[in-house]
Amino acid sequence: MNRSRTPAPARVPALVRLSFLARVRVSARASVLACSVVGAAVVALDGTVLTVAQPALQRDLHADVGQVQWTSTGYLVAVASLLVFAGRLGDRHGHRRVFAVGALGFAAASAGIALAPGIEAVIALRVLQGVCGALLQPATLGMLRTAFPPDRLATPIAVRTAVIGLAAAAGPLVGGALVSAYGWRSVFLLSVPPTLAIGLLALATRQPEAEARARATPGLAVLDPLGALLLAAALGLLVHGLVEAARPGGAVPGALACAGAAVAGTALARHQRRAAHPLLPPELLRSVPVVAGVAALLAASAALFGALFVTTYFLQDVQRLDPLTCALRFLPLALLMVLGAPLCPPLQRRHGPRRTATAGAALLTLGALLLSRLDATAGALPVGGCAALLGAGFVTLMVTATSVVVHRAPEAHAGVAGGLQQTAMNVGPALGVATATLLLALVPDGGFVPAEGAALPALAAIAALTLPAALALPGGTRGTRPEQAPPRPGRRPCVRS
Repeated sequence: MNRSRTPAPARVPALVRLSFLARVRVSARASVLACSVVGAAVVALDGTVLTVAQPALQRDLHADVGQVQWTSTGYLVAVASLLVFAGRLGDRHGHRRVFAVGALGFAAASAGIALAPGIEAVIALRVLQGVCGALLQPATLGMLRTAFPPDRLATPIAVRTAVIGLAAAAGPLVGGALVSAYGWRSVFLLSVPPTLAIGLLALATRQPEAEARARATPGLAVLDPLGALLLAAALGLLVHGLVEAARPGGAVPGALACAGAAVAGTALARHQRRAAHPLLPPELLRSVPVVAGVAALLAASAALFGALFVTTYFLQDVQRLDPLTCALRFLPLALLMVLGAPLCPPLQRRHGPRRTATAGAALLTLGALLLSRLDATAGALPVGGCAALLGAGFVTLMVTATSVVVHRAPEAHAGVAGGLQQTAMNVGPALGVATATLLLALVPDGGFVPAEGAALPALAAIAALTLPAALALPGGTRGTRPEQAPPRPGRRPCVRS
């Protein structure tokens, strides 16, 4: 028999190419995961360490309380107002590029703040840092969405969430040690090496297929600058109004800012209905899982941060605990956020997003309800138990809702979906703290004692809003598949591995 052996050698180069492409894909995914996790962690750490550094900053720069407050407010307003537009930029020009610009800009702004001669320069650079943070944050999710297949996306998101929780918990300790040893400027220098490193890593990581798909998507060539301006005005005024309302004597300017936000929001809604290529894609806003996931994150973050705000005053002003002892009472919350995040993906695969998120919403609501029943004699065990319930519920709900939002968004709009998720996580805490501040003033003599005030019961009611939002999430174990656009007529559907 005359058998030809030529096909066998021909297969070898093909197998080598496939093996090489697989290694490149794994390497790119590892780089994307590193950039996403480190970028999100640096932003979380920066927010918590600054709180510890503000008194020293005020003394060193001879600033007043209002100026120091704007070092936080300016950053929050810049971030909240630009997150969705930054996500749209990532969808159009590639999340890797936008992430690199944000990370390198964040590093430069942090170095500038460390060298700033006065409080005015610090405020201006904090606003610039907020702009760069807005570019960075949605891209951390957008890059994951384009790098990982949908059925493997829950684990990277869980890792990202765990690291965020660890960074937020370590922030006060790291900040206190740095400020005590080296001064407040060292807090900002802390952010320079990691953001510089991940910015350069993002530039070196190539995702040509994902970027080509983004550029080829119809409708993304138009960035809708008017819609971006109206959305920035609405979110910026809303965050500014909530922050002002939380300050003594800031009720009137806060109400005016919120009214301006409502006007800008109304104008945005009218513009979005008429625009050919709106900033907020209609298919994204019509997706019930996406809207429900964003609503759950908004309510959960408002309830958690509002409860932490009230409980901190209760422990320090009523029970006269020092800051370290107070932080130890909240330690179960941080531990369960870090340890619970890796458990969420297998729970989600086994029980589906709806059941997993509903369990998290129930734990969060129960923790807030029990916290609202504490009296002035509450010890470490009941406070720690409530903190554990809050941490377990919040991390379960956050990982599951974020996975659904990112999964269900079409890949072409992954940046906008990430921007909406990050917007909820930035607006929610401001809403919760403002609600708590306003309600604490209603009971001047007993407002800081949970069982005698109105703030924590109201925050428990906000936490309960996560239950209907969780019930609106997909129910099956396959319910987090992304929504696919129908194939074009005359073209064969493309199957992705």
